Amino acid sequence: MNFGKRLAEWYQKNKRELPWRDINDPYRIWLSEIILQQTRVNQGMDYYIKFVDKYPDILDLADASRDEVFKLWQGLGYYNRAENMLATAKMVVEQYGGHFPADRELLLKLPGIGPYTSAAIASIAFNLPFAVIDGNVYRVLSRIFGITEVVNSTEGTKRFQQYADELVDRKQPGIYNQSIMEFGALYCTPVNPDCHNCIFKNECFAFSNGKVNDLPVKKPKNKIRNRFFYYFMIEPEPGSNETAKVYLKKRMNVDIWKNLYDFLLVETDHKLELNDDIITGMLQQNFKLEDPLIRLVSKEYIHKLTHQAIHATFIQVNVNKKLDEHEKFVILTHKNKLVDYPVPRLIEQFLSDYKIL
Repeated sequence: MNFGKRLAEWYQKNKRELPWRDINDPYRIWLSEIILQQTRVNQGMDYYIKFVDKYPDILDLADASRDEVFKLWQGLGYYNRAENMLATAKMVVEQYGGHFPADRELLLKLPGIGPYTSAAIASIAFNLPFAVIDGNVYRVLSRIFGITEVVNSTEGTKRFQQYADELVDRKQPGIYNQSIMEFGALYCTPVNPDCHNCIFKNECFAFSNGKVNDLPVKKPKNKIRNRFFYYFMIEPEPGSNETAKVYLKKRMNVDIWKNLYDFLLVETDHKLELNDDIITGMLQQNFKLEDPLIRLVSKEYIHKLTHQAIHATFIQVNVNKKLDEHEKFVILTHKNKLVDYPVPRLIEQFLSDYKIL
């Protein structure tokens, strides 16, 4: 079949023109791969350009503060990627003089770089013969070669890696890896693949056996967990010295959105039927605040993550006393400064919808 050669020929004719293509700069290749984890190309491209403009090289990124990086990352989700990205930049500068190591085992020791990302950097930047495995590769290999092992299982992962390692072009591993990922993204798509125009349709196991929609085989998805967030946008009483200020809290627990800022939060395991008495009780019980002036109860926002759905309601109140001093990581800031803080996309949407920013 000469699989790799045909893929490479297809790639040269059909590849998308993307800003991280046709370069061998490991910093920019790494940056693109981190951004594109769990992110579509059309969404990630703007973020890639913003990061390259603000941090042209890894020395610039290593000097950045966490809040700066998180603010630039805002809206992209999976913020542990940003945390690991900053940690890796600092390690590369401190341990390797600002140059990514041309060694896959050393790449794997950097925060946020796993088997896929290390193989991509090693092959594209350093021409080392390591095969990438991602969703696109699983799909292409399982359909064309009829691999029926469950992709998200230990045995399945090993089998696919063996196949990929056998197929990778030893002379041009970077081109091969980009080719198979691009082919999966453009032709061998999860839904409605372009089988009739596929260069492998005569050899494809799935196409010949009517199993295109059955491959790759995956374990059932985990049940989605529903979480109910009641955000209190707490402001000092009108006329006080703190007018136009609002309380924020930095998220420091091991949970979603760590190191981002949000409002004071009460989480429940079920949806509440809110009224003035319930809101007043929540403020007294959780924050020792009484006699609030309730100014706004927002619509419910539903924010879907990989294994959970956040149901968020925002409650804007004025209070006549400050929060207890023991509240850790709580800050009081001017509303016009909210734009400077990295916040979850959910909060950014609320602030925009209700014209608070």
